[in-house]
Amino acid sequence: MARQSQGNALNSNFNVDYVITYRFTDTNKLEATAGFEKLIQALARLGLTTEVRNGDNCSVLVFVKAEADKRFRNEVYRSRVKDWLYGVRAAQPDKETQNLLTAQSMSDAERYRIIYQMITSPQNEGGAGITPKEGQWKNVESIFPLHDVAFNKTWLKDWSMKTFLKIEDLDEIRNRLGEKVAFYFAFTQSYFAFLIFPAAFGFSAWVLLGHFSPVYAVVNILWCVTFVEYWKHQELNLAIRWGVKGVSAIQEKRRDFQHEKEIKDPVTGETVQIFPATKRLARQALQIPFALLACLALGSLIATCFGIEIFLSEVYSGPLKSVLIYLPTGLLTFFVPTLSTLLTGVATRLTEYENWDTTESYQSALTQKIFILNFITSYLGIFLTAFVYVPFGGLIVPYLDIFSLTARPFASSPKQLSTPAKMAAFEINPARLRKQVIYFTVTAQIVNFALENVVPILKRRGFSKLQEMKTERAAKRGGAPPGATLNDHPEEAEFLARVRDEAELDTYDVTVDFREMVVQFGYLALFSVVWPLTPVSFIINDWIELRSDAAKICLEMQRPIPHRADSIGAWLDDLGFLAWLGSITSAALVYLFSNDGLGPDGTPATIKGWALLLTIFFSEHIYLLVRLAVRYGISKLDTPGLQKERQERYSVRKRYLEETLGEDPLELPPRTLEEEKITRTSLEEDARRASLSKSAPEEMFWKRQKGWEEVVKVGQGMIERMAPGEGKKER
Repeated sequence: MARQSQGNALNSNFNVDYVITYRFTDTNKLEATAGFEKLIQALARLGLTTEVRNGDNCSVLVFVKAEADKRFRNEVYRSRVKDWLYGVRAAQPDKETQNLLTAQSMSDAERYRIIYQMITSPQNEGGAGITPKEGQWKNVESIFPLHDVAFNKTWLKDWSMKTFLKIEDLDEIRNRLGEKVAFYFAFTQSYFAFLIFPAAFGFSAWVLLGHFSPVYAVVNILWCVTFVEYWKHQELNLAIRWGVKGVSAIQEKRRDFQHEKEIKDPVTGETVQIFPATKRLARQALQIPFALLACLALGSLIATCFGIEIFLSEVYSGPLKSVLIYLPTGLLTFFVPTLSTLLTGVATRLTEYENWDTTESYQSALTQKIFILNFITSYLGIFLTAFVYVPFGGLIVPYLDIFSLTARPFASSPKQLSTPAKMAAFEINPARLRKQVIYFTVTAQIVNFALENVVPILKRRGFSKLQEMKTERAAKRGGAPPGATLNDHPEEAEFLARVRDEAELDTYDVTVDFREMVVQFGYLALFSVVWPLTPVSFIINDWIELRSDAAKICLEMQRPIPHRADSIGAWLDDLGFLAWLGSITSAALVYLFSNDGLGPDGTPATIKGWALLLTIFFSEHIYLLVRLAVRYGISKLDTPGLQKERQERYSVRKRYLEETLGEDPLELPPRTLEEEKITRTSLEEDARRASLSKSAPEEMFWKRQKGWEEVVKVGQGMIERMAPGEGKKER
């Protein structure tokens, strides 16, 4: 792809491929200069061109560019050959490096990915081995490509005027930001398009059928199954279209992997580093106590706040009730993120202890642990309301008197702290579950949007203002360091100012956005039967989410490293799990609230255990049967991606046959009649040869008839003698 020409400094990247931030805040001058020299030498050994400029806050910016020379073309060829050997590419790349880029153009994502691999790959694999913030590269703070400002403006403007994204829009994201980010936008777009039907049906159900409709529950389960199976088919189609099918087989070795022994691969003969699978399995068994710990810690906190909230809202009637009612929310707001952060750290340590050998397997294992935490924090409150408060509230609430000890100093009389003496005196609030679902599907979505998009902007501006104030105070005292812009050339000033701003941005993590979408799908699969307008809320949210995430990448984050992927990874398993669990929870909710949505009225006396279990049993098995049917039906669909794969395979086979056997390997010149015609001379010659040498029976067998004409005559004679005559045939 043609590189941008130097133009407006705000739009041009000056042909820069990567920027490396080298920060030496806590390093002495001698160590910092030695480390910087080592960095530049490592880049120079790869043939990369470098320039250095001042950065902010005791840092310098190293600009890196890969020249389009033979060395870089060799790296491209090596990358494509590796893809071909692992089956990612159908055809072998052109052996002539000068024809390599002519035969297949290189996207921005491929260029940035290859250069990033050159910078970060270990030295024994031909890279510089630069790992930010690790070991000898502790002063390397970040490595990032620069935003394409012109493309970002076009991207945001174009998407803001579209309701649905075309496949070409996703192709452009893939070419610019890589397949991993493109898969996120493709998934969100597919999810958004699929929400049209449940949104329309949910609105109709809300108007005509009401809450806890069995019809809506069945349709919602069918929709969840269909979407998950469709996406499996769709991501395969996209992987083929983008040329990354099977790329997960090219595993990137983790630098922190610690092997116990080295063995020789019996197939390749290469030396392979091994960590015993049995030992890793034993370490993975620690996931069970981790899950129990997470359930105990987060579950106890959420259950406690849940009990306090019920006590204050439905039992306590003393002073300051209007203020105390917000106490559980405040406790959850403070302690849940704190506990989640601590447990995420434990999950990370546990995943590192499992000692995965590849980055892909490490990320997959960590994703599953994070999903457990998100499942508890996102859904446990609603589960408690639906399956504890509603069926057993009348039995539990009298024991919540323990919370009156906290409220006793604020009560003016004991009557204000009294709990119902009889179960009949306490009435379950049937609207509580619906209000809770509405909060998580509407209010929480708005809050998350603000936390994700508004708060980072305010925080960054506040931090920037604070830095300016510190600089001004230091300047007044005469101790301010020289400004970063002091030695900037006028023609570079605007460009360098933009680069310094991008260097201070956060790193984009697509896992966070995937997690948000999967959690949202969980609300729809598990609890939308409570409030059928749930998909209506989500379809509005997701239209905004697609555009806000694009804006977040363009304005609030560094440009992502274009990593490759052939699917959405472990999140697909989580979607399948939520769809299955949704078939159970929907059936249970429909049964519990089948009496006009009022529920069991706080006592389990009206719940027939056998009927509830039978309902769940049939719902789950219907789900499994429907999943098999939908999976079979979708597998029969043909897509452009599958057609492309078949075409590429056919082209490879055809090319191989042409190179091996010629252009027409099956069309050999036919023998002419003159070559096979029997003459007196040929018969005499055959008799003479037979008399001179004693022929074996096998040879004599093939000499009875000479040429195809004699075969025809002899065969016709046999047919005439054995075939019945016309008279016999008539009789």
